[in-house]
Amino acid sequence: QVQLVESGGGVVQPGNSLRLSCAVSGRTFTAYTVAWFRQAPGKERDFVAAIRRSGGNTDTSFADSVRGRFTISRDNAKTMWSLQMNSLKPEDTAVYYCAVSSRRLITSQIRVTNDYDYWGQGTQVTVSS
Repeated sequence: QVQLVESGGGVVQPGNSLRLSCAVSGRTFTAYTVAWFRQAPGKERDFVAAIRRSGGNTDTSFADSVRGRFTISRDNAKTMWSLQMNSLKPEDTAVYYCAVSSRRLITSQIRVTNDYDYWGQGTQVTVSS
């Protein structure tokens, strides 16, 4: 079994930053695609960002609403991924979930929740003055 644990959520004022982390543990598992989704109250779970392994490199994708403000990266430990969120807005308020897939998902798949193998329990991010 593979476990994902998100951390780093909290309450911040608009314009500030937060860094979320996703730690992967459990049986040997190679995550070829790692993504962050978010879900606000009463809304569907939406894609935020993804990072995919491509040979020795990685490529990233972002939702239009966060492009230029959020970055996604793989930490040196190689079993932890981070979502750096800058210039936060009240509309970024949501529960943020980390998801992983053992496949390198194609572009049309990365925004689809059903294509991921494992999910974390979520971490709350609240942006409010």
